[in-house]
Amino acid sequence: MRKFGLIGYPLGHSFSKKYFSEKFEKTGISDKNQYDLYEMEHIDQLPVVLKENPELVGLNVTIPHKLNVLPFLSEIDPAAQRIGAVNVLKVKPEGGLKGYNSDYYGFRRSLEEFLNGRTVSHALVLGNGGAAKAIRVALEDLGIEYHLVSRNPGENSISYEEANNLLSSSHLIVNCTPLGTYPKVETAPPLNYDLIGSEHFLYDLVYNPETTRFMQEGLNREAKVLNGYQMLVYQAEKSWEIWNEL
Repeated sequence: MRKFGLIGYPLGHSFSKKYFSEKFEKTGISDKNQYDLYEMEHIDQLPVVLKENPELVGLNVTIPHKLNVLPFLSEIDPAAQRIGAVNVLKVKPEGGLKGYNSDYYGFRRSLEEFLNGRTVSHALVLGNGGAAKAIRVALEDLGIEYHLVSRNPGENSISYEEANNLLSSSHLIVNCTPLGTYPKVETAPPLNYDLIGSEHFLYDLVYNPETTRFMQEGLNREAKVLNGYQMLVYQAEKSWEIWNEL
């Protein structure tokens, strides 16, 4: 039995477990492949999980461990090194962990499909935590300039008040915060949504609910909107590809 899984805290209802379990069933490999949840509040628990599950081949990594897992790696993929965050771990045959980032691939591919050939020159990235790291690098590689927006602005980020002043020229807005995630569905990033119109693209990394309040505010003003589901699908498939590479 080859084991795979997800580490993070809290995990709750996991997209990854459902996705991979269904994938294994559909492709007829569920008798030899298994995907489990390994909820861990502290990353120090990782060595114990690995020791107790010698069949583990690979792990996905979610909040809050995409950054604090780095010291546990014996090797890191150059792309993940550049991003500065890891969301895929591969257990090396000789021992040790190699870290990768599939969020970059998932976001970039889904964003290109979302824009569908339309050009955007400037973006606002809401939130400056670990989730935003892959998004920022993808935007850079696509030639899209951006500002980071934070409730607590610092040297590399601006406030929401400053962001409102850029809305007329920032036609892509990416929500990397958890605001609007079930069950707190009434919350949304504190933007002046009346400054958003049909020329805007609102991309929410949140996928539950299917239409967040952030997205609905955009729809109310004829903006194009997308949630994070397709990004998750693409990053999951990239994880599977990484785990099965020789």
